[in-house]
Amino acid sequence: MDKFVVRGGNPLLGTIKVSGAKNSALPCMAAAILTEDEVILENIPQVRDIETERKLLESMGAEVELGYGRAQHRTTIQCSVLSDPEAKYEIVKTMRASSLVLGPLVARAGIARVAVPGGCAIGGRPIDLHLKGLEAMGATITQDHGYIEAKADRLKGAHILFDKITVTGTEDLLMAATLADGESVLENAAQEPEVTDLAAMLTSMGAQIEGAGTSTIRVKGVSKLHGTRYRINPDRIEAGTFIIAGAISGGDLNVDCCNPHHLEAVIMKLQECGVRLDVGKESIRVRSEGKLQAADVSTVEYPGFPTDMQAQYMALATQAKGTSVITENIFENRFMHVSELTRMGANIKVDGRSATVRGKSPLSAAAVMCSDLRASASLVLAALVADGETILDRVYHIDRGYERIEEKLRGVGAQIRRMGEVFGKR
Repeated sequence: MDKFVVRGGNPLLGTIKVSGAKNSALPCMAAAILTEDEVILENIPQVRDIETERKLLESMGAEVELGYGRAQHRTTIQCSVLSDPEAKYEIVKTMRASSLVLGPLVARAGIARVAVPGGCAIGGRPIDLHLKGLEAMGATITQDHGYIEAKADRLKGAHILFDKITVTGTEDLLMAATLADGESVLENAAQEPEVTDLAAMLTSMGAQIEGAGTSTIRVKGVSKLHGTRYRINPDRIEAGTFIIAGAISGGDLNVDCCNPHHLEAVIMKLQECGVRLDVGKESIRVRSEGKLQAADVSTVEYPGFPTDMQAQYMALATQAKGTSVITENIFENRFMHVSELTRMGANIKVDGRSATVRGKSPLSAAAVMCSDLRASASLVLAALVADGETILDRVYHIDRGYERIEEKLRGVGAQIRRMGEVFGKR
C-alpha cells in the first residue's frame, strides 16, 4: 500500500499546472452512454476514479480507450452496444459517481441496474432525489440486494423540484431528460461549474438545454444524440488546493491552467486571510510570506465556499494568527482529518458541524492516516510546513482525485516522495 513521505519547511516556488476536473470528467464519460457514436473527451485527468469509470463502461459493452503518451489526457468512448446495462458492485464500490449512469442508461436502453454507490466515508449522499426524479419521468423503480433497478419504455418530460440541491442528482436527471419525450424543468438545480460543463458537452451532442449554471434548467428532449469532441474544464478543487499550498508554505507559486472565475469564493476568503493573489485569465500567482490571519468560513453550494475545500482551508487555518471557526453545512461527517491534524500539533475543537481552529500552531511530523480524498490533501498541506518527516498512509484516497500530486509538488520545491508501487506505472 502506497505512502507519502513529506519533509516540511520548503517554500513552493515556480509554476504548477492544474489537470482536468475529475468531477466533470466522470459525468461526461457517463454521458457517452446516450449515443451510439464516438465521443472524444480531452483534458481527462489520470486518476483512479477515471480508471474505475472506464472499467464500468467496458463492463456494459462500451469500447473505451484511455490515451497514453502524447494523447495521455484523452479518452475515446463508443457505446454502440450496451450488452449489459448494469453497474456492478465489485466495480463501483469505491466510487460515489456510479449513480451517474442511472439516468443515461434508462434514457438510452430503457433499463438500468445500478449498485448502491460507494466512495468516501464523508457522510450520506443518498440517491433518493435521483430516483424521485426518474419516477416523475415515468420510470418504475425497484430495489433489492443492494441494487437499484429502473425501467421505462421511454422517459417523459417532467417538472422536477429538488428538495435539496444535489450535484449528481442534477447531472443524472439532466442526462436522462435529453432523450425524454417532451420538456423537463429542473428547479433548485445545482449551479456548480461541473454541471455547466456537462450541459455544454450535451449541447455539443445535439441536446437542447437552457439555464445550466442557474437554479432552473430547461431541457427539450430529442430523439437522438450524436458524437462529439469536447474538452473538460480545469479542476477548480485541485487549483484551490495548490493555491493553499503556495500560501501555507510562504512561497511564490504560479497556479497555471485554471479558471479563476470558478474560484471566486476561495480567492476572496484567502485574500481575507492576507494571502496576496494576482489573478490572471488562466492563472493565479500566490504569495503569502507566511503572514496569515484567521478568518471564519462556512461551506455552501456553489457559488459559495466549496465543501471540497474545507479540509484544505483548515490546514491553512492552523498556520493563521488568531481563531477561525469553520462550519461544514454540506456533509455531516467531513471532519475526519481533524484528529490527524491534531496529532501533528494543531489546536482544533469540534462541536457538531463547527470546528474552532486556534493558530498559529507549530506543526510537527507524525505518522497520519488518510481517510478520504480531501482529508488526504489537507494532510499533505500540513506536512509541507511541519517540522520533520511526515508519513501519510492510505494515499490511494488522494489518487482518486489528484493526478500525481507528489510529482507536481516536487516540481515546485516540495520534499515529497511516494513509497510503494507508483500509481499509473505500466
